[in-house]
Amino acid sequence: MAKFSIPKLGFLLLCCLAALTEATYMKYKDPKQPLGVRIKDLMRRMTLAEKIGQMTQIERTVATPDAMKNYFIGSVLSGGGSVPAQKATPETWIEMVNTIQKASLSTRLGIPMIYGIDAVHGHNNVYKATIFPHNIGLGVTRDPNLVKRIGEATALEVRATGIPYAFAPCIAVCRDPRWGRCYESYSEDHKIVQMMTEIITGLQGGLPVHSKKGVPFVAGKNKVAACAKHYVADGGTTKGINENNTVISWNGLLSIHMPAYFNSIAKGVATIMTSYSSWNGKKMHANHDLVTDFLKNKLKFRGFVISDWQGLDRITSPPHANYSYSVEAGVGAGIDMVMVPYNFTEFIDDLTYQVKNNIIPMSRIDDAVKRILRVKFVMGLFENPMADNSLVNQLGSQEHRELAREAVRKSLVLLKNGESADKPLLPLPKKATKILVAGTHADNLGYQCGGWTITWQGLGGNDLTTGTTILQAVKNTVDSSTQVVYSENPDAGFVKSGEFSYAIVVVGEPPYAETYGDSLNLTISEPGPNTIYNVCGSVKCVVVVISGRPVVVQPFVSSIDALVAAWLPGTEGQGVADVLFGDYGFTGKLARTWFKTVDQLPMNVGDPHYDPLFPFGFGLTTKPTHQN
Repeated sequence: MAKFSIPKLGFLLLCCLAALTEATYMKYKDPKQPLGVRIKDLMRRMTLAEKIGQMTQIERTVATPDAMKNYFIGSVLSGGGSVPAQKATPETWIEMVNTIQKASLSTRLGIPMIYGIDAVHGHNNVYKATIFPHNIGLGVTRDPNLVKRIGEATALEVRATGIPYAFAPCIAVCRDPRWGRCYESYSEDHKIVQMMTEIITGLQGGLPVHSKKGVPFVAGKNKVAACAKHYVADGGTTKGINENNTVISWNGLLSIHMPAYFNSIAKGVATIMTSYSSWNGKKMHANHDLVTDFLKNKLKFRGFVISDWQGLDRITSPPHANYSYSVEAGVGAGIDMVMVPYNFTEFIDDLTYQVKNNIIPMSRIDDAVKRILRVKFVMGLFENPMADNSLVNQLGSQEHRELAREAVRKSLVLLKNGESADKPLLPLPKKATKILVAGTHADNLGYQCGGWTITWQGLGGNDLTTGTTILQAVKNTVDSSTQVVYSENPDAGFVKSGEFSYAIVVVGEPPYAETYGDSLNLTISEPGPNTIYNVCGSVKCVVVVISGRPVVVQPFVSSIDALVAAWLPGTEGQGVADVLFGDYGFTGKLARTWFKTVDQLPMNVGDPHYDPLFPFGFGLTTKPTHQN
């Protein structure tokens, strides 16, 4: 039997201990290690299945613990209106997110998943969240500091529900109001859209001083990863048809639709989402030149590129006609994370086959995974993967509602005020004997908020969430002695016999999102026009238009005394009354051209045939009044 001397035994023990320590010490789990070292260390440990799992984003309804563990899923999302329970509390959201996260952390390498949600005008899927004005209204303000503060508030409300990733902002330059997503665009002018990318700083936090260009940045647990979308030229499609073809030269693309991406990348945006649309006939989800060569290589974007919902399926027409081709084209183009969202085994199987058969090179997979891990490390997900209840009181907080109310005030545009400048109707007197409030949109919170609110397409009525309708705001604002009469669609006889001091008519579009909102006629929905004629024919009236874009108003302008574009103001209708009654002045200037007839479209400022009803930049102003 061999004999070990004591020193030799001690040395062997030390070696074993060192080996054990080496095995348990994983550099990627050490926040003190440089970012590059952590990424490299983790990637060398990963199998192909674990890498492809990271590239896969699935819907919460299929994100079972088994799915997360067995397929190493990298990301989960809520589709529009996909919630853990109707009117769910922040605590319910947190519990759901944490349940999914626990499954991710129980895998061999414990890579946390990243949960994403659309938060495009506040945390819009969530009951009792603050709903800010849609982007079309915010563009009117031309106030980057305001949108930065909205970004900060939105980040807190999203984190209040345990979610660290928001699919916002939409930085489309809408060139045709017939597009159903036009309200998600700040302006037809890229300079305003560029200015408004400051919301990214609000969502993610300000970049550290010596940041490398294009490296994503998220400043801790009170901030969220942002997503600039939809790359690129989604707002330029022919006739404004959603997901259609944008026909424009390379110079046109660079000068109109690309500039806001330069700003977003400079601000450290973590992710960029590709567009369903095409550029000169080439689907963006399959455009290697624009996604890899330009965005990643030329612009040095170092975050990850994510597809839109079933974006790979839609590379073919009809969608999903040749899915294996779609996977090859989309991933090959440079898409890093794929929003599958349901049939994830098909995606994983197809991509695995293609890598094993050298159809897609391993280098493409490694590029994708490196980018996804970079974002996860940068945002502190490895150190703080689990959500807690510390921010639940931020959801719908009074401070955020006051900010939204300020945003509403600043987003209103006064288009007409009396027959002449020396006889203005606005601001309205608070002390009046009797006021008529009329119109389909006067007492309808859902209409006020528009699409992407609680559900994908939006809802009508007042039961969707909490907020203040314009009718309620009027009642809150007028003198206690003033009688407010509400009639949704009064007939002319009722108006004439009512002895009203003046009337406020609130009409507009019903809620819609995306393709459902595409419109070739852009009319105020019935019975809006009828209400305008019945009321404004008999009494001094201000018409407030609630819409996601300019709509046909030319036939009514001569018969109304004052006209206000209120866009889609969100839950804080009090902001509308604040300005109508003179507590604050009108300051907003159109960030979109207001056409005379739809036959003129598309028509944008600078076009040779420019002949608008109200030009880009137009907006009458009023001074605040001090009424007793």
